[in-house]
This record gives sequence, C-alpha cells and structure tokens, in this order.
Amino acid sequence: MRKPRLTGIPVSERKVIADIEEFGWHSMDVLEDIGHAPWTFTIGFYESWQHPELIIIGRSRATAQRILNTVAIGLDENRRPDLAGVSLDLLPGIPCCFVEVSTHHYHDYVDFARACYPRSKRPPLYQIVWPSNDGHFPWSPHAPEHFKDWQPVLGEAPTGAEPIFEARHS
Repeated sequence: MRKPRLTGIPVSERKVIADIEEFGWHSMDVLEDIGHAPWTFTIGFYESWQHPELIIIGRSRATAQRILNTVAIGLDENRRPDLAGVSLDLLPGIPCCFVEVSTHHYHDYVDFARACYPRSKRPPLYQIVWPSNDGHFPWSPHAPEHFKDWQPVLGEAPTGAEPIFEARHS
C-alpha cells in the first residue's frame, strides 16, 4: 500500500486523514432523508491501491461498511474485484455488479471526496449495485419502481447482467 498524498483536506477533517494513513481508506456516510436513500463512499482506495473509489446507495451504514471493508481487505492482500463482472463475495449469496459512475453525478454524491484530490487526478468511481429481493437489478424492466428510486444507477447499466440466484420470498 502506498502512503496517500491527498491534498485539499482542511485541518478540520483530521479523521479522514488519520483513517487513510492507518487503514488506507476512509468512508463517508450520508444519512437517509425524506425521499433519498442513504449512501456511503470511499476516499483513499485510489491513492492507496490505485483502485477506483466506490459508492453504495440504499444500504444501511453497517452493511455498506462491511461490503467496503471486504473490498479493502482484498485490495490490501492484492486481490482486486472484477469491476466488469458479477461478485458473490460482497453480500453472502447475493450477486453484486459494479457500474462506472458518470462524472456528472460526482458533484451530487461525492463532492467532498473530489476536494481530496487535485483536479488533474480525480479518481474513477464505481457504484456497487445489488438486486431486489425478487431478483432484479434496478435497470431491469421487472424491478419494482420503489427499488429503482431507492437505488438509482449512476452510470450505464452493464449489458446482460441479471442476478444468478433464485429470488427469496419473505
């Protein structure tokens, strides 16, 4: 792991700096409010491991932290997730995809992280996306509307990516 050299973080953000120096990354949690799902994103993956930063929308803080920590441990052990494939390692038994986030969403979702990097070195950002309980990713025409609203896809949906598990019925 390289020592991060993030610039532009004010002194008031010492926790971010301390976490990146100690663990290689920090996560920012944005709380749910009326009509908007919570989200969590990383700062430091790119500088520490030359891996895109990640964002998760619509999962609890605890679940998002567990997923991102799983990725961070893998990166620290030189195991990189396949950003073009489906992963079964992030949520037990649930396939997850990675979607490259369109840069026009950066301002709304990860503006704080953008300030941590020089303008010439803005890191790529990928969204971790999971299927609904009835087995559809948000881009599927069969996905429930409330699920699509809760987990907006911030980039181009991968072609042919549909869950490979049998839907769970509660």
